[in-house]
Amino acid sequence: MKSGIWLFLSFLGAVIPYYFFTQQFAATGIDLISFARALFVNGASAGFTADLLISSFIFWLWMLSEKQRLITKQIVILILINLTIGLSCALPLYVWMKTKRG
Repeated sequence: MKSGIWLFLSFLGAVIPYYFFTQQFAATGIDLISFARALFVNGASAGFTADLLISSFIFWLWMLSEKQRLITKQIVILILINLTIGLSCALPLYVWMKTKRG
């Protein structure tokens, strides 16, 4: 797969979730307590949230295990992107970084 696809998927992984986040924040204001409650409002959303949190934690562990192959700065950036934007942006960005290095 061409490396540009991974960068495009990373872009989509930032834009699409933020489309929904902005709808939530427009409705409730920037209220992190309300946002956290909305993540667990029913079984379906709680399941998706739990899956995402577990996957993000596994991603962090993987990033920490990549210390020999990635620069610490890259690891920190990827974890920060995961925390502030999301795994759907950070994971394809990581794959893009790996494919660019060869």
